[in-house]
Amino acid sequence: MSEDSNKARPVDIDEVLPPDAKGKAPTDEKAHHASEVSRIIAHWMDEFIHIPGTSIRIGLDPIIGLVPGIGALLSSSVSFVVLAEGVRHRVPLFVLMRMGLNVLINDALDSLPVVGDAASIFFRSNTKNLALLNQWKAGEQESVKKGSRLFLLIFFFVWLSLIFLWATVWVLMAGTAWHFIKQVTG
Repeated sequence: MSEDSNKARPVDIDEVLPPDAKGKAPTDEKAHHASEVSRIIAHWMDEFIHIPGTSIRIGLDPIIGLVPGIGALLSSSVSFVVLAEGVRHRVPLFVLMRMGLNVLINDALDSLPVVGDAASIFFRSNTKNLALLNQWKAGEQESVKKGSRLFLLIFFFVWLSLIFLWATVWVLMAGTAWHFIKQVTG
C-alpha cells in the first residue's frame, strides 16, 4: 500500500449527499423546484386534507400527533428530512438552527394533548422550512440569513426571559416557604 493511498482526500458534500441525485446544489432560477421531496413532505404533513366549507387545510402531522408517545417522534422524524435537505444545499448554520427550531416548536406543540395538535394545524413547521429552503435556493440568501438571525435572537431573548422568570418565581416560592416554616417552628 502506497503512502498516497493512506492520505485523506477532501470530500465534497455533494458526493455524500447529492441534492436530488443530480450533482451540485442548484443556485439558478430553477432552484425553487430542485427538491420535490421537501415539497411533498410539506404538502403531506401540513396541507394534505382540505376541510370542506373552510379555507383550512390540515396535514398528517396533527393526525399522527394524536397517537400518544410515538406520534410526535414520527412527525419530527419526517420533518428532519427537510432539514437534511437544507444541509445538502449548504444552508448556513443560522438558517439550519431556525429550521430545527421550527421542528422543535412543532414537537413542543405536539406534546400538549389535543390542544397542541390543533395548534400544529396552524404552525406548519414543514411549510415554513420549505419556504426558507426555497428562498435560499432562489438566491435570497442575505434576507434568509438576516431573518433567521433576528428570529433566533428574539427566540433566545424570550427563552432567557422565561428562565429568569422561572428562577425568580422559584426563589420567591422558596423564600416564602422558608419564612413560613420558620414562623411555624419557632
